[in-house]
Amino acid sequence: MSRTVKELLNESRHDFDSLVSVMKLLRSPGGCPWDREQTHKSIRSDFIEETYEVIEAIDTSDPVLLREELGDVLLQVVFHARISEEAGAFNIDDVIHDITAKLIHRHPHVFADVVADTSEQVLTNWEKIKTEEKQRIGLAGSLAAVPPSLPALMRAQKLVKKAGKADVTPDADELSAEIEKAGAALADALRAGDQAAINEKIGHLLFLTSAAGQVFGVDSEEMLGRECVAFTQMLTKNEQELGDFSQLSEADKRKIAQNAYFFH
Repeated sequence: MSRTVKELLNESRHDFDSLVSVMKLLRSPGGCPWDREQTHKSIRSDFIEETYEVIEAIDTSDPVLLREELGDVLLQVVFHARISEEAGAFNIDDVIHDITAKLIHRHPHVFADVVADTSEQVLTNWEKIKTEEKQRIGLAGSLAAVPPSLPALMRAQKLVKKAGKADVTPDADELSAEIEKAGAALADALRAGDQAAINEKIGHLLFLTSAAGQVFGVDSEEMLGRECVAFTQMLTKNEQELGDFSQLSEADKRKIAQNAYFFH
């Protein structure tokens, strides 16, 4: 039930209906000019940013930040649902109904008589049901289900995972040989300054590295994130110790670069 401004202000503790009511008021005439102007596309990047901030809270094991950022993501869900309700497409109740029905349907081992005693069996059933729901046929249908909007590294791993379920996976020796070959080809392109070749070889090497990660159970997204943290910490430490980089000699800058990029 929609609540008035007075009712919202008098609440000692807000609930989900409070949030839905606030969003409706913000989007209504006399509400917030900025909120009324927004569309699905205009706040698309906000949704992505808020999601990554949730991941940051998880990675840093910060429950206070996680609580806040989950609220920001929930706001995005309610925001998009309100925009769609105004367009006559669906409302937040439809969203809640659909996800609840999906969870019940995809957990027949809980809500029906299907047996699944292990996580592996649960995931196998989940994928089977999902495939039937989406009417995806074969490996091509499975690959097409991986969202193109995912970060490329994450998308690559998901594609390789899907291919692996169809037994389309290289072995360790094949991967090692191809990664060495791709690395050498990229090095040659860098030395030659061949921009087109550099573009192609970087893409190929990134994909192969991500594929190796998936095959051997490594989360490439997470590992690259750790490298980014180490890189940032190294440069920050150097700046604290040596001062403004712009005032350093070229030799010192080169040494810092070597420490930051090649510290393994």
